[in-house]
Amino acid sequence: MTDAKRAASSGQRPSQGSTSATTRRAKRTGGQIALGIFKWIGILAVALAVLGAGAFAVVYANTKIPDPNKDFQTNVSTVYFAGGEQPISTFMVHNRVSIPLSEMPDNAKEAIIAGENEDFWNDPGISVAGLARAVQTALTPGVDTVGGSTITQQYVKVLYLTQDKTVTRKLTEIILALKMGRDVPKEQVLEGYLNTVYYGRGAYGIQAASRAFFDVDAKDLTDPQAVALTAMINDPGRLDPRRGEKQAADLLERYQYTLNQMVKVGYMTEAEKDAIYTSLPDFPNLPTDNRLGGPNGFLMNKVKNELKDAGIEESLIDGGGLRIITTVDQNLQDTAIKTMQDMRDRVAKNLRSKANPDRDPMFYHPAMASIDTSTGAILALYSGADAIEDARVWAETPRPTGSTFKPWALVAGLRDGATLADRFDGNNKFRVKGTNHEVTNAGGTSYGPVTLKKATTLSINTAYVDLTTQMEDGPAKVIKAAEDVGIHNSNWDPQATIALGYAEVSPLDAARGLATLVNEGKRTNTHIVAEVQDAKGNVIYKPVIAQDQTIEPDVAQNAVAALTGVVEEGTARSVSRLGHQVAGKTGTYYDSGKKETRATWFIGATKQISTAVVLTGGEHGYSDIGQTYGSTYPAPAWLEFMRVAMDGKEKIRFPGPTKQSRSGKFSAPPVPKASAAPTVTRTVEPTPEPTPTPEPTQEPEPTPEPEPTTEPTQPPPAATPLPTASPPGQVRPRPTPGRPGGNG
Repeated sequence: MTDAKRAASSGQRPSQGSTSATTRRAKRTGGQIALGIFKWIGILAVALAVLGAGAFAVVYANTKIPDPNKDFQTNVSTVYFAGGEQPISTFMVHNRVSIPLSEMPDNAKEAIIAGENEDFWNDPGISVAGLARAVQTALTPGVDTVGGSTITQQYVKVLYLTQDKTVTRKLTEIILALKMGRDVPKEQVLEGYLNTVYYGRGAYGIQAASRAFFDVDAKDLTDPQAVALTAMINDPGRLDPRRGEKQAADLLERYQYTLNQMVKVGYMTEAEKDAIYTSLPDFPNLPTDNRLGGPNGFLMNKVKNELKDAGIEESLIDGGGLRIITTVDQNLQDTAIKTMQDMRDRVAKNLRSKANPDRDPMFYHPAMASIDTSTGAILALYSGADAIEDARVWAETPRPTGSTFKPWALVAGLRDGATLADRFDGNNKFRVKGTNHEVTNAGGTSYGPVTLKKATTLSINTAYVDLTTQMEDGPAKVIKAAEDVGIHNSNWDPQATIALGYAEVSPLDAARGLATLVNEGKRTNTHIVAEVQDAKGNVIYKPVIAQDQTIEPDVAQNAVAALTGVVEEGTARSVSRLGHQVAGKTGTYYDSGKKETRATWFIGATKQISTAVVLTGGEHGYSDIGQTYGSTYPAPAWLEFMRVAMDGKEKIRFPGPTKQSRSGKFSAPPVPKASAAPTVTRTVEPTPEPTPTPEPTQEPEPTPEPEPTTEPTQPPPAATPLPTASPPGQVRPRPTPGRPGGNG
């Protein structure tokens, strides 16, 4: 610790006797008086321009400086199911312990000054540049208030915990900061700030934060611990390392910035910095708040993230006494939890093998997302059994899609001029033009020329690759179609076989994409918050519900017409028992090199509700889950959930295709090859090997139809196996470009 370091944060201003402090202050002394005058002129000019001199003087004189120990209050915010009657849970239990400045460690004082406001000891309490920007944005409708505030300004904002961004509120904060800067000793401001600022995990103030994160008193914080806590103030939720590796990496970046600032200001030497620069301090595994656990803990986390994205600060979300009403239907959420956990247990029981006789059901990761097709409101979301034990949000984690990516190739083809009557090559061993790669169908079956509708109904791999390769820049057009329906691109490789499902998509995005199609091509933003009220009952936030026409209406109509065939006469016929018309698609991602099934899917939508179900396994969701298909477990689980979701709702049929004549744009396929497979009729599918064991059901159901499997006639090169998963936050190699993606 340098002499300057000890002196600068002992509860007093930096000492002139410190070499570093003297040097720093010498640099300022020459123009400090003039600079101070200019600062005050700038501040007053902005304030007077808004209020006028007389009004400003009156407001300034009558504005009371708050007492942090009396005026600072926090209230628990509560999150409710749709309708606002039944609570889901509350946010953090609030923890605040005030201590005097003399008991606060020097390293915490230094870090906060260096990282947040290096000119703290000399500024008038206000940043002129930040003030000008704040007033400008406060006076500009639709523009959020910008930052650049001093510790004094931040302290005022903490004391008046509110989302109010009116000019009156902003001017009140400005006047309070001015008054504090002039009338309150800097030591008192620093003490008050460090006793009230929010660090995360429900902890307000340095003492509570020291206990919440490191289980020590503030006076015992090491330098790395003090700097890490200071870094968290910038964005407590995003920078909590317990939430994942991405958060830990973001915290390290801010931690290193703060260390660099401490060297710059003179609170630390380069050698001291270098000794602790490369890694964060150890964060002990302390007890967590169980109210944020269980399946609904994921809902709470999503609510908080959505509100933060909307510009509401985490300290207000946790401690503002907010009443947060979600879009989640309690009955449907309970049904989703039961359905997914029942599916997980059945899979574990039915797929046990000699190699895995005692496989834990928790090996499997079922996930579900269900949304309102016209508004994007999330009706139910199942991301896992416990948000604390396994923080990965499976409903929002992209995984290989198998043939559930074919709908977006279908959209691309229809946009490119194809009709459902156009015919494509359904023969086995389709050779991708310009390569030695051959795409196969289930059981080696050749269908001959097939219409685009039949290729969709029977999920014929070769026909979809033929469609993609006949389009100019076909893979890019497929990717564009997927993006336009609302699916986030997770670095997809634009290969000819993209329709077969090596591309990764999350269940929530898949549900959104299908919702766009059944909503006549109009895309909405998914959201979980319906309304937020402050502690006084004032509505401070409502999402903007907008529909963007991102897919041409006739394209969406024809795509839906083709996807209804999957349910009525294709790989998901058991779903037709819902009693409502459904557009849907099964999918299974199969690694033919290792002969492992990595993911099984069913996505389906009525006119009113779109729901996606996926099943993966293993720590990162890339392990072999056994001999199963999208039609064996996800489709029946989807049906079980949707029976509850659609109960009492109007039965609405889709309009059907706009036209069936051939476009003439796409070339006719070659003469059909002879096939040893049985003749395929409208209601019979080829049986892949091995045939999956049908899933037991509580009532008689049609035997699940196995989906066509994509298995190349030649094994993929040994140098390009499917990569193993990396932990969250790390870059994971993509699946081999062009590799067939899966079954059905």
